[in-house]
Amino acid sequence: MSDIHLKITGMTCEHCVRAVAKALEGVPGVEKADVTLEPGEAVVHGKADTTALTAAVKEEGYVAEVQG
Repeated sequence: MSDIHLKITGMTCEHCVRAVAKALEGVPGVEKADVTLEPGEAVVHGKADTTALTAAVKEEGYVAEVQG
C-alpha cells in the first residue's frame, strides 16, 4: 500500500473535509483518505489513479493537486 499526498484548495469547513474524504474514498483502490482543513491536504492510503482522485475532488467543487 502506498500513500498519495494531495493539496486541496477550496475547503472552508468540516463539511468540506467530509465531502472530500467521501469523494476520495469512493475512488477504486482507495482504502482510506485522511483529509485536513488546515493546511488543506489529503493523504490517500491505497493504490488509486491520481487522475481519478483529482476528478473526484473536482466533482465535489474543490481543486486537488498531487504533491511530489
